[in-house]
Amino acid sequence: MNAELVLKHFDRIGGAPDAIPRLRRFILDLAVRGKLVESDPADELASDLLNRIRAEKTRLIRQGDIPKQKSLPPIEDSEIPIILPDNWCWVRLNDITSYIQRGKSPTYASDDGFPVISQKCVQWNGLALEFAKRITRDSIKTYDDIRFLRDGDLLWNSTGTGTIGRIVRIASPPSKLICDSHVTVVRCLVVDAEYVRSWLRSDNVYGSIENRAAGSTNQVELTSQMAINQVVPLPPITEQHRIVAKVDELMALCDRLQEAEEERENRRDRLAAVSHHHVNNGVNADTFRVGANFYVGNLQSLTTRPDQIKQLRQTILNLAVRGKLVQQNCGEGSTVELLKCISAENANLQKAKGIRAQKSAPPAESFESKTVIPTTWVHAYLQDLAYLVTDGTHLTPRYTDQGRPFLSAQNVKPFRFMPEKHRFVSDLDFENYRSNRKPERGDVLLTRVGAGIGEAAVLDSDFEFAFYVSLCLIKIPTRFLSPKFLVLWLNSPEGRDSSTVRTYGKGASQGNLNLGLIRTFKVPLPPLAEQLRIVARVDELMALCDKLEVQLTTAQTETSRLLEAVLHHAINGVDKIPQLGAHREGVK
Repeated sequence: MNAELVLKHFDRIGGAPDAIPRLRRFILDLAVRGKLVESDPADELASDLLNRIRAEKTRLIRQGDIPKQKSLPPIEDSEIPIILPDNWCWVRLNDITSYIQRGKSPTYASDDGFPVISQKCVQWNGLALEFAKRITRDSIKTYDDIRFLRDGDLLWNSTGTGTIGRIVRIASPPSKLICDSHVTVVRCLVVDAEYVRSWLRSDNVYGSIENRAAGSTNQVELTSQMAINQVVPLPPITEQHRIVAKVDELMALCDRLQEAEEERENRRDRLAAVSHHHVNNGVNADTFRVGANFYVGNLQSLTTRPDQIKQLRQTILNLAVRGKLVQQNCGEGSTVELLKCISAENANLQKAKGIRAQKSAPPAESFESKTVIPTTWVHAYLQDLAYLVTDGTHLTPRYTDQGRPFLSAQNVKPFRFMPEKHRFVSDLDFENYRSNRKPERGDVLLTRVGAGIGEAAVLDSDFEFAFYVSLCLIKIPTRFLSPKFLVLWLNSPEGRDSSTVRTYGKGASQGNLNLGLIRTFKVPLPPLAEQLRIVARVDELMALCDKLEVQLTTAQTETSRLLEAVLHHAINGVDKIPQLGAHREGVK
């Protein structure tokens, strides 16, 4: 084993998503293969150690300290998972223990009593007695002395997906401490219990225990027979001690590396949080400008995980709809005049398309926007910006195997119109469903039912379809209002909040975004030229986010490959690794 190679490259491989857990498993795997420490020819052979254990077990049986044990079948080749050094041997767990037994189901005390170890108490970082229930003082008298836990005992969780296989070694337990029936007690004899624990928590055992365990009560279960028959690689006792010491040393190093990595991530998260706060909550223009410039200028430093990219996208949208992403230009026209043009255009379009003017919904004061916008902008209700806000057919669709396309909320995601996966309806129903609801290129679609309520996209094709009530169709005068800007606002944190507070039935059903209340959305409206500049800037920054996501994915893939290469070469004692690009093939 070339541990120095791992440490030399850790700054590079530490960025892999699972670097520390992989390194811990790697250390254990080396340990139980005899590749973590040097063998000493002067060590007692493992076969001689096994004879000493058998002699000690015979002595304890004769004294009545432990019961006589049944003979176990010889170890088959199919049970052997790895190749051992010549001076090691394979044994069953029962061969090197004086006691293997699951606890009993206790009679619990309501208050005073003795603690009982359950599987929740057995954690990887030690014994968590704070989770222990208590057994009555009367029932504890029925327990044989052999069941009371002793210094060095191994406690092995024996039931439950996700908990089975966890194992700890206890030191100096309190008197009369016992386990319940979900924990197996393993009491080692002569051998180093911590070495045995290293084997049982390695991937060779823990990594496969759920697949091997079976139960009749719909939960995985490590039976006593499975525990007794578990195979164990047995090294000389002095080598066991050296292995344990080296494992402790390297696990402590992993702890320090993990703490350092967590501190780096915490510092980065704190810096990102402060930057987000200044950008999203700037109290004045100067504070905001400084925060925004720092944030945009340090995107790559502040984003190292996919969840941070998602937060970054939301921040960009938030800046955009508050007028903080591009400079305002007083020469780009009055938004008051723009509203008059929109109103006149809407009237003309309604007349030309035979659309009846919609009854205005009374503005809801509780939904008033508190967002501060530039003085060159105005807030306008959606019903005053659109000449039609409607939904799809309320009739239960009569689907056909082929026919005309029929869409629902699943075909719209934020900024994405996805008509590919659609159902079909007949030609007759298609025309009936589209009566006065004819979607056209440049219209806006908004989801109003389902898990993704409030997601919006521009209809960016001439795809003809009918649609269900789960979608809202918003028709706007594109000569004076950018559909991409409206969709940008609808998908922004403020726009999504506007949808959320207007949604009925949350918790009791899928939820329903009321059509009348959609018309009361209060939309921030910049001059048209600024709308277009905002959309262009958002597109530019979202493309940067896409690039960062690709870079993150690529970096994580490269780091994971380097981790594989380093571990592969370290386990084979190679001093150097080749260039990563040349080593990608064949690393398993």
